[in-house]
Amino acid sequence: MASVLRIRRELVEEIVAHARRDHPDEACGVIAGPEGSDRPVRFIPMLNAARSPTFYEFDSADLLKLYRELDANDEVPVVIYHSHTATEAYPSRTDVSYASEPDAHYVLVSTRDPEQHEFRSYRIVDGVVTEEPVEITE
Repeated sequence: MASVLRIRRELVEEIVAHARRDHPDEACGVIAGPEGSDRPVRFIPMLNAARSPTFYEFDSADLLKLYRELDANDEVPVVIYHSHTATEAYPSRTDVSYASEPDAHYVLVSTRDPEQHEFRSYRIVDGVVTEEPVEITE
């Protein structure tokens, strides 16, 4: 399992733009990549079905469609991202309890400061949160 998230700058910018667009509600989505690659490639913004500033939830129908699409393309969710609108970019207890992809990078973006964003990545396996470095590439 990689201990660094390597991600293209344009994908970071897409995540941050989505988080800013949905603020004050939390934004959420996935970046898919080829199965077995640990390489985030395809940006897939999702709808926060909870439409909440403190909670995010993928719509179950959207999620089913997403996983069918990933399967058809031999892709996996390499990054699962969401935003925190009023707190730091650290997984909440709810985030940890919902983390069901042990191989995914869980990215959090805090939009609490309108001037700058906080972008952090974690592995969440069996309820254990481990922050990992983020390497932004061109």
